[in-house]
Amino acid sequence: MPVVAVRVAVMFVGIQTRRQRRLLWATPLLFAALWVAYIVSAMRAPAGRIATALDWGVLTGGLDSMVAWQAAMADGSVLRLVSGLFLHADWIHLLGNLVFLLIFGLPAERTMGGRRFLLLFLLGGAVANLAAVLAIGAPDRVVIGASGAVSAVIGAYLALFPGARLGVVLPLGLFLEFVRVPAFLLIGLWVLLQVLFAYSGPAFGAVAWPAHIAGFLFGVVFALLTKAAIARRLRRSRGY
Repeated sequence: MPVVAVRVAVMFVGIQTRRQRRLLWATPLLFAALWVAYIVSAMRAPAGRIATALDWGVLTGGLDSMVAWQAAMADGSVLRLVSGLFLHADWIHLLGNLVFLLIFGLPAERTMGGRRFLLLFLLGGAVANLAAVLAIGAPDRVVIGASGAVSAVIGAYLALFPGARLGVVLPLGLFLEFVRVPAFLLIGLWVLLQVLFAYSGPAFGAVAWPAHIAGFLFGVVFALLTKAAIARRLRRSRGY
């Protein structure tokens, strides 16, 4: 029986799928803005740093009536609810916010998109600062820092991924190891750090806990209200 040799030409064709990794821009932008704002403020003399906090931080004792709201809207001082997010008491205060902004912000932005994530950070931070203003009875206190906004990011992430495990790099012995840690454990670490920062440095005893709680709750509600839109976005990005 004759044997016929058949030569088969195999051609590999690259098929471009619709799923592409999107560039994350909102979290790096916020990271850079927080750093730049801190450096600019830190380069000033102590009197200048105090003046910056008074000019751009959130002052308590206002926004507790319709008349106060109308006045704040008219003179633009209502924007302090946002501008105060970018001021920090010291580099430890800033570093704690930056670390957890990266840990929770990058995966949250990847899921919900840059514009929605930016809205979450700014609006959640403004709501958190407003809660601090209304909760602090004493007038003429200054509320600064992005902790309320970061709390909103953490709350949103937990609402979207309640059982998630996040990858972090930890120094184990002589080497750096990549490990996956439950999100709840990292949130506990976040709370512990806030307690430590509250009783060390120039912000001794001055952490606005109402801002943290309000920011976290806002993030949870924001995620639940936008969950359907986020799901549609993910389906489109995956070509469904």
